[in-house]
Amino acid sequence: MKKISLLFALFISVSLMAQTSSITVTDEQSLPIPNAHIKIIETGKLSLTNEKGETTLNFLGQSELNVEVSYIGFVKLTQTVYPNTNVTFRLKEDVVSLNSFVVTGQYAENNPEKAVQKITIIDQEKINKMAAVNLTDVLENETNIRLSQDGVLGSSMSVQGMSGENVKILIDGVPVIGRLDGSIDISQINLNDVERIEIVEGPMSVNYGTNALAGVVNIITKKGGKDKAGIKLNTFYENIGTYNIDGTAHYKFGKNSTSVSLGRNYFDGWKDGDPLFMEREPIADSTRFKTWKPKEQYFGRFNYQFQAKKVTIGYTLSGFNEKITNRGMPRKPYNETSFDDYYRTLRLDNAIRANYSFNNKKQLNVLASYNYFQRKKNTYYKDLTTLEEQITTNPADQDTSTFDLINVRTTFSNANDSSKVNYEIGSDIYYETAQGVRIDGNNKFIGDYAAFASLEYRPFENTTIRPGLRYSYNTEYKAPLTPSLNVLQRFGKFNLRASYARGFRAPSLKELYFNFVDINHNIVGSQLLEAEHSNNFNLATNYTKLINTYLLKFELSGFFNQINNLITLAQNSGTQFTYVNIGNFSTNGMQLGADISLNHFKFGIAASYIGRENILAQTTNVEKFNYSPELRLNSNYEIKKWNSFIAVFYKYNGRLSSFAMGANDEVIQTYINSYQMADLSIGKRFFNQKMVVTLGSKNLFDVKNVNAMGTGGAHSGGSTSNLVAMGRTYFAKLTFNLSFYEKK
Repeated sequence: MKKISLLFALFISVSLMAQTSSITVTDEQSLPIPNAHIKIIETGKLSLTNEKGETTLNFLGQSELNVEVSYIGFVKLTQTVYPNTNVTFRLKEDVVSLNSFVVTGQYAENNPEKAVQKITIIDQEKINKMAAVNLTDVLENETNIRLSQDGVLGSSMSVQGMSGENVKILIDGVPVIGRLDGSIDISQINLNDVERIEIVEGPMSVNYGTNALAGVVNIITKKGGKDKAGIKLNTFYENIGTYNIDGTAHYKFGKNSTSVSLGRNYFDGWKDGDPLFMEREPIADSTRFKTWKPKEQYFGRFNYQFQAKKVTIGYTLSGFNEKITNRGMPRKPYNETSFDDYYRTLRLDNAIRANYSFNNKKQLNVLASYNYFQRKKNTYYKDLTTLEEQITTNPADQDTSTFDLINVRTTFSNANDSSKVNYEIGSDIYYETAQGVRIDGNNKFIGDYAAFASLEYRPFENTTIRPGLRYSYNTEYKAPLTPSLNVLQRFGKFNLRASYARGFRAPSLKELYFNFVDINHNIVGSQLLEAEHSNNFNLATNYTKLINTYLLKFELSGFFNQINNLITLAQNSGTQFTYVNIGNFSTNGMQLGADISLNHFKFGIAASYIGRENILAQTTNVEKFNYSPELRLNSNYEIKKWNSFIAVFYKYNGRLSSFAMGANDEVIQTYINSYQMADLSIGKRFFNQKMVVTLGSKNLFDVKNVNAMGTGGAHSGGSTSNLVAMGRTYFAKLTFNLSFYEKK
């Protein structure tokens, strides 16, 4: 009897192990879809359908499997499949898009192909394959964006030829504060828990107010997943002395979900000539000075979200602490002492979000945030023989500047795909204060209180017209009415977008009142500044075609920006720089790009040509515009057989020229030579995607400094080269991802 029971149990076990189901994937006309992706959600295991659109699922003892079926150009379907069944998935053709939805400037979550603005999306897949640590790593591969580096102020960017003062950076819709020299240090924005990045080029002043003349970069963080709980750990090493580690844990219970992420990034500094891997640095000699300053960052984020049928409420608390060490050269004659600077940055950000959805596709959104930013600079006198240090007695060597921002944004919108008329109305309260000895009067504030509205009208099925208007009351400047007009016309797979927008930017508290004077910087604010006004025109067209397993996308776009009363740094006297209005300034350009996807291979190419107006052309006989080319090539191949990938990212930045006045009032040409950057990543996934190993090399062309010629600047006494990168580097990244799925 016991033998019979054992045989029966063995038979049942083998039967369960052998249980299968047949899956068929077709389109709405019942035509088979070969190479459709079948993903088992519990394990992440992938399989492909054959030429008949069929595949088989093995249950391996499971009583059910949650299956996700997807194919480029079709709406993704998710369904629970049971053993010994025949299931047919009929996929509905969708607007062809490689990304599911966008939120920046939209009434509700929207397909990027249906958005009236041209929106660039950098998804999590690209971020991971680039092994990107911060926003700098990602944006250096984008066309129409140029980056610049400063050893103390970090990384800044320009968009469409306009500087970082005109680019608004958001994290989940919350403005990032702490502009130094007018720009946000984007190397301080870590990407450890980022889902995607949305970039809108051109003025978004109607939606987001001041500082959005050139565009908006909105960083969307992860809010948890479908799984009940999960843990993710990242470690990153780069041979120039970078050692990073971060982790994220999330848990979902009922209608509530929470997540916590913590991390540390450490970089021990670098200068040309440092050994490739092992550091051999005697402390008391000239090698203690680093061109790229040692940097240590600690960061964390807590997120809570309650989600019911109609109501979503969330709270986010994030913190960031950075220490930059600027070791001075040993002092003559005995090289036994030095002056060292320490720059400490503290960021604390709080945000509360609430959303209520009505039955008729209307929704109310409220976002309230408080941001705190503190920057400390201290100088110490250091004994290099005993390593003792003491703070210097000169008050000019020490500084603490504090900025905080209260922002309350409310919108009420109607977003119904079947409606001819949709709309959004909203209010925006923006109140910023600044305190510090380098702030004129030690304490200043500026307020901007706005109301805005826009309307989407669809006179025909494939035509969308969106006019918008913003009214602001600024405590320092009279703000004009800010209008915009966007038009989207769709012709099947062909889209045409045209837009006009007027922009307004009030001078920031730093430009008005901040004085930044030390051995490397000599910048003073000016209360004589006038506000900037701009007019922007954008025209873009794209064509998307799905041919069997090929996805082809072509895009052509152009822009023209005209700014009145442009604010910029100018030499005042001697080595002192101050902010001034320089009259009219304009930029123009065009971009041509193509993307090809074939099964598991993706290739993208884009070229842009940007012209920047020479201000001196208004009074001297020089060319009105200087043009600079850019070229981007990206390639990504998934090797499914080995569960691995190889990716290449390339960017060419053309020569950037301009004109300036020399010491004897003569016109001289300035320039930054062209250079090219390329990265290579090779990755392998293990244990059903639970572990990913990525190896690679950044800056394959070994770029360090780029030849430049100019008249000096606010950050130095003049230079024949520009800081670009740290030469060719090698990195290794290890990711662990463990998820726990809720049992039904």
